Amino acid sequence: MSKLTGKRIAILATHGFEQSELEVPRDKLSAAGAEVVVVSPEDKAIKGWQGSDWGNEVAVDMNLDDARVEDFEALVLPGGQINPDVLRVEEKAVALVRAFHDAGKPIGAICHGPWLLVEADVLRGRNATSYKSIRTDMVNAGAKWRDEEVVTDKGIVTSRQPDDLDAFCAKLIEEIAEGRHQRKAA
Repeated sequence: MSKLTGKRIAILATHGFEQSELEVPRDKLSAAGAEVVVVSPEDKAIKGWQGSDWGNEVAVDMNLDDARVEDFEALVLPGGQINPDVLRVEEKAVALVRAFHDAGKPIGAICHGPWLLVEADVLRGRNATSYKSIRTDMVNAGAKWRDEEVVTDKGIVTSRQPDDLDAFCAKLIEEIAEGRHQRKAA
C-alpha cells in the first residue's frame, strides 16, 4: 500500500500555471497513491507556462464551483506569475484556500502560489517561503519569510521555485501521510 492510498488531493489552478509546478506534484502525489483532482474556474483544459512561452494543456477534473473542502485531504497551489495572480481575485478560489486552512488540512504552495495564502490571510505569524519577488507581499501579510527550499509551519508547506520541487513534494507527501494538520484557529 502506498503512503497516500485513499487520499484525495486538490490542485487549484488556471491558465498560466508554471508547467512543472502543477505536473510534478500531480505525478508524485499520484505515484504515492493519492487521487489527484485538478480544480479550476475553467471547465476545459488549462494551459501552462513553460520558460518564456505557453506550455502544455492539463485537463480540468472539477470546476471550482463544485469543489468542497470536505471532499479532499489536502490542497496544492502551483505558481507561475499568471495563475495565482488571476486566482487571487477570484473570490471562490480565495474562499477555498481559507476553507482548507480553517479545516486544518495541509496546503502546499510553491513559487508565486503563496499569493493565494496572502490573499486568504492565513500566513500571520507563520514561517513560510516563496519566490523572491513576492517576499515583501509575504512579509506584509505577516509571514516570517525564510530563504529555504521548503518551509513547513502547521501544515502549510511552501517552496521557492521549480528547483525545489523534489523537497516540496517529499515534505507535502510526509505531511499528508502522517496526518500532520494545522492547528485550527482559536
